[in-house]
Amino acid sequence: MKNIMLSAIAMAFVLVSCNQKNNEASTTNSEKTESASQLYACPMHPEVTGKKGEKCSKCGMELTEPVPTTESKTTDTIAKTEANVDSATVTPKDYVNDIITCYINLKNNLVKDDSKGAADNGKLLLASLNRFDTKTLNAEQKKEYLDIADDAKENAEHIGDNAGKLEHQREHFVLLSKDINDLIKIFGSHRQLYQDYCPMANDGKGAIWISEVKDIKNPYQGSKMLTCGSIKKTY
Repeated sequence: MKNIMLSAIAMAFVLVSCNQKNNEASTTNSEKTESASQLYACPMHPEVTGKKGEKCSKCGMELTEPVPTTESKTTDTIAKTEANVDSATVTPKDYVNDIITCYINLKNNLVKDDSKGAADNGKLLLASLNRFDTKTLNAEQKKEYLDIADDAKENAEHIGDNAGKLEHQREHFVLLSKDINDLIKIFGSHRQLYQDYCPMANDGKGAIWISEVKDIKNPYQGSKMLTCGSIKKTY
């Protein structure tokens, strides 16, 4: 009788232990599944989502903002989120930062002699220029922006429409870089940037470009003379 009772107690202990382990395993698997399914959004384009660290299809920025799951959105949370969206203001510098990001992606394509990539990013840059909400500007800023943007849009469009014509794209990149430089002078930038100069670009007349890195990587010469040039200014 005593042996039967001891066996029953031991069996009960085993069952409790197994249930506890199963619960722990279930919790761990649930956490892993939740982590794997977590979506992240672009800081500038919250409608673009994907895995953390992936690139935004519109501006190339990393997806870093967690997207709340449907289950976690209580009525109170939704109300707070909507209030924050309504009260959030996008500044002119935010729009310029988006434009600069698209420009830099385009510049890096030219550095790699990638005409197709340059065309794709030329189209993204054009879309970014069109997204700029001029209602955020005062009258003087609006006039200055429109003067610059009209020219920048034309050059971005030429680059976007001429995949396979690398030298033609670089000719328009000379003018586009001046436009981007003018935008930075007026509105500033969220990040440190460098104004670089190539004395051989633009048929030997010289031309500037804007870079996010200190090392010289020449978009006008590409693989022919990658390190040709010098830093003229730091923003």
